[in-house]
Amino acid sequence: MSFESIHNYYEQRVLEALLAGPEGLQSSDDDYLSDIACVALNQLPARYVRHNVDLIFYMTPEERERMDEEVARAVRTAIDYVNQHRDDERPQTISV
Repeated sequence: MSFESIHNYYEQRVLEALLAGPEGLQSSDDDYLSDIACVALNQLPARYVRHNVDLIFYMTPEERERMDEEVARAVRTAIDYVNQHRDDERPQTISV
């Protein structure tokens, strides 16, 4: 059994939102954008699908609009959070 085709629907939506260049972005650095994506995704529910069309086909326009709003809100919150903590010293989580 292969799980390679399974993914979280919100991953692509958050990536698209970041590539659109929302207000508040301070850099296009991959680490910075990855931090924002992780913080945003952790605010959203997991919606695992094999194909995005499988989810979209069964959704009403209102549900799609609500999901768009949830993604936009999560990305805005993540940008604010990462910007506020960007210069904080990160704790060591692995002993070397």
